[in-house]
Amino acid sequence: MFKRMFMLIAMATALVLAGCGSDVKLDQPAEGSSTAAGAGAGGAAGQGTGQSSVTQVQAGASAADKAGPVGVAKVILFDYDSYVVKPEYQSVVDQHARFLQSHPNARLVLEGNTDQRGSREYNLALGQKRAEAVRRALTLVGASDSQIEAVSFGKEKPAVEGNSEEAYAQNRRVEFRYQ
Repeated sequence: MFKRMFMLIAMATALVLAGCGSDVKLDQPAEGSSTAAGAGAGGAAGQGTGQSSVTQVQAGASAADKAGPVGVAKVILFDYDSYVVKPEYQSVVDQHARFLQSHPNARLVLEGNTDQRGSREYNLALGQKRAEAVRRALTLVGASDSQIEAVSFGKEKPAVEGNSEEAYAQNRRVEFRYQ
């Protein structure tokens, strides 16, 4: 019984492997293809030599889309226990909104952060409110909501280590990350 089962498995494996074989030569163009017919008459370089003549296309955002606006701040700071975007950051919001309008393939992630005071749950919620406040401000001046994602890191990613008011102030922020 065991020998018979072993023989059946061996034969099935042999059949599968035989079906995987191919006579196609990968370094030669197929007969009748446009590569073989047109290589000398305006064909792309590399045709007929086994090299691909396929033009690469970049899907998604370009390098400029991922860099964001040049010379514009990519951080907005907040007051203690607040998620109100201060008027002093309105020009930053305006410039990022204009950039998003002129780069429809750009994607922006707004990362909300807090200082280390408070519980983990409270800080995650506050970081989310800060990111959503900046998102709202961007869409109010014309940015497309579909280009923007708001996330919170709470107190998990401090910009500055320390227990001073200066360190706390730098950690209460939303960072702009283009992707």
